[in-house]
Amino acid sequence: MSIPATSDLPTTAEQAQQEETNASVVGASSILALGNIGSRVLGLAREMVLTFLFGASAVVDAFQVATVVIRAIYDLLIGGHVNGALVPVLSDVFTVQGKQALWRVVSILMSLVVTLLTGLVLLVSLFAPQIVHITAGGASEQTLTLAVDLLRLTAPALIFMALFAVFSAALYASKQFFMPAFAGVIFNGSIVLCALLLTPPYALSAEWFSSPASANVFQPFVLVRPNDAIVAVAIGWICGAVLQMLAQVWGLREARLRFTFNWRHPALRHIALLYAPVMLSLVLDTLIARPYSYNLASQTGEGSIAYMNWATTLIQFPQGLVATAISVAILPTLAGQAAVLPVVSRAFKDTLGLGLRLTITLILPATAALTVLAVPIIQLLFENGAFTAQDTAITAQVLRLYLIGLPFAAVDLLLVYAFYARKDTLTPTLIGVFSLLVYMLTAYLLLPSLGLYSLMIADSVKHITHASISALILQRRLAGLQQLGLRRTLLKTTVAALLMALAARGALLWLYQHVGAGTLLRELVIVVAAGAVCVVVFSVSAYLLRIEEFYRIVNLFLRRKLQNNS
Repeated sequence: MSIPATSDLPTTAEQAQQEETNASVVGASSILALGNIGSRVLGLAREMVLTFLFGASAVVDAFQVATVVIRAIYDLLIGGHVNGALVPVLSDVFTVQGKQALWRVVSILMSLVVTLLTGLVLLVSLFAPQIVHITAGGASEQTLTLAVDLLRLTAPALIFMALFAVFSAALYASKQFFMPAFAGVIFNGSIVLCALLLTPPYALSAEWFSSPASANVFQPFVLVRPNDAIVAVAIGWICGAVLQMLAQVWGLREARLRFTFNWRHPALRHIALLYAPVMLSLVLDTLIARPYSYNLASQTGEGSIAYMNWATTLIQFPQGLVATAISVAILPTLAGQAAVLPVVSRAFKDTLGLGLRLTITLILPATAALTVLAVPIIQLLFENGAFTAQDTAITAQVLRLYLIGLPFAAVDLLLVYAFYARKDTLTPTLIGVFSLLVYMLTAYLLLPSLGLYSLMIADSVKHITHASISALILQRRLAGLQQLGLRRTLLKTTVAALLMALAARGALLWLYQHVGAGTLLRELVIVVAAGAVCVVVFSVSAYLLRIEEFYRIVNLFLRRKLQNNS
């Protein structure tokens, strides 16, 4: 049953207040996008440092096993619930009851997290051998033994990661975005620095000296690092968890947090009610969707899982920079508006409309650009050494099929957060279960004829299904979404993105004919030049077509530039 919205025209004061809200949302989105860029760049640097120092070795496998366990526990218990349960409830408390009430709830959550996670860390340390064998039972005994040691070493990071989640949710609820936005930069940067500074240098391999052949046959020196050198990276992991948590504490320096065990607070019960459906969604994704996808991919030939992972790494950039940044920035405002006016308000719909229009304006050109530039980007990043031109072609095709669903996934994330803001986590979970069934059935039916590509098509169908159902349900609950200007923005942005794609395609053809031989520099020049064409053509098209959200972004950038210069 739909709820009628207010029908009177907004007053001048309401218009001014909404404009101020829109400006704050755009500003928060830009901060989160910058933080996301820094985090992903340093995340890539982290992987490069890891491979540079240790290569594709058993010690890296052991470290990955240990940290995968920690990350999975964190995501299932608290990390995956920040936006679904913590931020909506804390935003409600902050908006209705004020800062002091927010600090009281955060104090209770802090006490709960420290108590429960301390016990869990002890259990993980005690049963580390069993956990490692379940996770990677096929590895060598030496790898498993090292993984057990690393798991016990990194397990305490769970406490600090959980505290970070609580504190960052409190900052989001009070609309402070800077510290949470750059937490990933702190975390990945700590790992990079500790790995570079603490990893011991190479030493002569003991096996070379004991080799019987070494006395008669000339052999080059074999330089290796001791197996326990990977401990430096594990220390970086712990330092990163501690430092990103302390950064949030600095953001909350005005709060008076203290340990308290009032675990019957109504806010905790509300969080628990929102928590359960999100937990179900995470469990389904972790225990069903991912194993199912990997199993089908493994049936389509060697390297299929790697192609999926490489394409996913690339698609996460626009998803994180656009969809995640805008959705996280808008969630506290939506939750606050829903808390003050439980009946559908014009402010809630206007804020949601702004987020959707911003997402459309940015995700469509990003999708078009990545589709056209897929091959040169993959050549630049991956095509060297054992990665061949055939690998580039397959990865590009995988990426392009994933990109079909990217605009729907980006819009859908914002729609899901609109449900969360209205304290409804059950509806998105049920839609997610149905969409997962659609994905599994589509992939299974298409696998015999399309092989690996069936998984990408099924993934796009899943996102289209989820976004469509979410939009239909929200349209009923919000008494229509027709007045939000979405069709106009969609039409104008589509035209601008198509013009940009045509120009970029033409630029690529010209660049391939006129820019040097096949070197790394050539690939870099092609990507940068074609990317510049994308930016210029889309900007000019958006200006001529008068895309309102493009003006908002440009005005925000110019205003901040003027402030910095002054």
